[in-house]
Amino acid sequence: MLIILGGGVVAAVSLTKSKGFGAGFLMVTIGWGFAVFAGATVAYKSGGQLNPAVSLAQAILGNITVGTMLLFWLAQVIGAIIGAVIVWLAYKQHFDEEPDPAAKLGVFSTGPAIRNYAWNLVTEIIGTFVLVFVVLAFTNGGTPSDLGAIPVAFLVIAIGVSLGGPTGYAINPARDLGPRIAHAFLPIKGKGTSDWSYAWVPVVGPLVGGTIAALLAGPLLPMA
Repeated sequence: MLIILGGGVVAAVSLTKSKGFGAGFLMVTIGWGFAVFAGATVAYKSGGQLNPAVSLAQAILGNITVGTMLLFWLAQVIGAIIGAVIVWLAYKQHFDEEPDPAAKLGVFSTGPAIRNYAWNLVTEIIGTFVLVFVVLAFTNGGTPSDLGAIPVAFLVIAIGVSLGGPTGYAINPARDLGPRIAHAFLPIKGKGTSDWSYAWVPVVGPLVGGTIAALLAGPLLPMA
């Protein structure tokens, strides 16, 4: 659900023949916020999680086992692949008509505005630290607030408009890796490469950011 709506808003804004074409970065950030709201609501009902960085933080804090974390990681990537395939099906004709391979890849995965792997990594670490640290704050370390997924949605919008400019704010390894895998195997006309040379940044950066957030949550946040 997260990727269907999140990838969908990028497709609407980026693919030339879409009625949403050119709506801009703010529309993308708002769309991703609502996508997170929908995905987090479904995930909460099922007992699942959406983000490997969040799952890693929960494992570090002892809220889930390492085995559960690894199972979540696998499910998160598989779910992201499925979501990306569904976005492709919804916009199949628009992908066929789109002449720019970068626009097509951008529907599936993030990429830097200025390519510098070290600084791109720093940006992803900072963005994910903010995400995980604030999530831990309003979930009290593991227990969801009475507001459900609404705070997460606003938080993701805030991160997007504030920190999303340099890298497109993956802040979620599965969100980037799963759709990038889908881009690699889908028969997308004129798709170009999947930019695997960059793919490690939106995986490693969020995992490091989530780890830092978990390590600082103990001394800095009052956990029940």
